[in-house]
Amino acid sequence: MSGAASQQAPQPTVLSLAQLLEQQPASAPPCLVEPGLLPAQGILFVGGEPKVGKSLLVANLALALAAGSDRAGFSIPAPRRVLICQFELPVPQFVGRLALMRRAMGAAADHNLLVDTRATGHLLCAPQGMNHFLSAAKTAAAEVILLDPLYSTHDQDENDTRSMAALCQSLLRLRDASKAALIVVHHVRKSITRYEIGSAFRGSSALHAVGDSYMLLTRPSPQLPTVELRFQFRYAAAQPPRLLQLDPQTLWFSSTGQASATAPPARRKVEQADVAQALTGIGEQVRYTQLRDQIMDLTECSKRTAQLAITEACRQGSIVQADGQYRLSL
Repeated sequence: MSGAASQQAPQPTVLSLAQLLEQQPASAPPCLVEPGLLPAQGILFVGGEPKVGKSLLVANLALALAAGSDRAGFSIPAPRRVLICQFELPVPQFVGRLALMRRAMGAAADHNLLVDTRATGHLLCAPQGMNHFLSAAKTAAAEVILLDPLYSTHDQDENDTRSMAALCQSLLRLRDASKAALIVVHHVRKSITRYEIGSAFRGSSALHAVGDSYMLLTRPSPQLPTVELRFQFRYAAAQPPRLLQLDPQTLWFSSTGQASATAPPARRKVEQADVAQALTGIGEQVRYTQLRDQIMDLTECSKRTAQLAITEACRQGSIVQADGQYRLSL
């Protein structure tokens, strides 16, 4: 038999519905974090302002996943192999943080939690960087890959939708090639309204195309040691907001119950006076994004509403745009 004949025929890539149904499992694979927070081979984005506790919370989640233990208010049905790629702390300092958390749970996560000690400097959008992460995932036999934070894995402009779309394609390639779920820590825009979740993330228009779920951390009050989690799911109804409290001795978050799930207040129409007030509040001449964000902060309106208000103010002549700058009309 010739070498060519001995090779297996390539698998067809165009399949009928009947063929696809034959390949489907009898039941959908269980979520890795219930209820619906992290589907199998799903992508979860975790965001919040600096120093709100994102990295501590996802480290808690990684340990809970590796141990198969319900912790920090999360339900974990089974132990999972977890690969952590973190870029902010030196490895010894990060291991010290994990060691402190480990005291509360013992050795249950020791063999399932793995750390990429050479993650720093590798970029997802570069072939060499992608190969590094895929090799690390294969070595770890990872079922979950944690990237903390996303901005350390790329050199793209997060304000440019096309650049962020390219980065999101890299995330999809990592997920598909590794067959692992992704937990991605990402920062939020400077000005977000009280009830934004997925749209609060930088590059949100691109992220909405790839994320399966979004978890946003906010601090309800600077005086209280609690954070509020808010959720948005692509394929399921979102869970109600949840309050967590951090124990500084163990570095573990614990659930303190559900936050008040009051409905967002009805948004009033943004008037021309609001646009003028926003412009006056930040300077005589400002750029579009500055003016839009100031209007959102002032009126607690959506981004779209602020954009329409600026367009209408220009049309009516109450503000003037020239050379990319906006000012009050004379």
